[in-house]
Amino acid sequence: MIENQNVVVVLPAYNAAKTLAATLAEIPERIVDDIVLVDDASSDRTAALARELGIRHVLVHDRNRGYGGNQKTCYRKALDLGADIVIMLHPDYQYTPKLIPAMAGLVASGQFHAVLGSRILGGGALDGGMPTYKYIANRLLTAFQNLCTGAKLSEYHTGYRAFSADLLRSIDFESDSDDFVFDNQMLARIIYSGHRIGEITCPTKYFPEASSINFRRSVRYGLGVLSIAGQHLLARTGIYRTRLFRS
Repeated sequence: MIENQNVVVVLPAYNAAKTLAATLAEIPERIVDDIVLVDDASSDRTAALARELGIRHVLVHDRNRGYGGNQKTCYRKALDLGADIVIMLHPDYQYTPKLIPAMAGLVASGQFHAVLGSRILGGGALDGGMPTYKYIANRLLTAFQNLCTGAKLSEYHTGYRAFSADLLRSIDFESDSDDFVFDNQMLARIIYSGHRIGEITCPTKYFPEASSINFRRSVRYGLGVLSIAGQHLLARTGIYRTRLFRS
């Protein structure tokens, strides 16, 4: 607990057996009340290892439902467990769990409804091994998104996020994509509804076992991000609201 609020960490996992133990070792037990791992039909021992390592809430999809579909299951379970604060952390050890107390604290303070662990704020993304083309794409997409949304975030593409339970209940994430663009649809909804978003500097590590999407899927993701940003601009200026911004 932090500030008498239950903290639940959710781990959307896919073939994470090689990095799961290292991730769990850094999760601060004094802050975290529960851990939920959702295995998206992995082909390795992710689910079995999670149970062996003591995770009480391990859910396994009978088929691969995609990154967004995995998160939906994560958030539903966290809310069912009575979470007040939900931390979404990739179990591929690309982001350090040591920042969980800081992120949970910012949400618990009531000053922010969501907090992002930004790889860009500290300027260490390239030093951490982020491929140059991904860094450039991140910066260009973020600049365009800020222009369309009116926000001033350092990046929209981090996989390390904290949310208040009230925020999760207030946005219709269930109707969002099951693919990678899910993250950006959620952020677009959060910004459009006027919720406050904080950011903290987050070191990152790129290595062979860390998850990543290939170039083709990266392009598809980028096009989806551009579409969402454009829809946000239309809604914000009162020209037209797509389904994403009607609920």
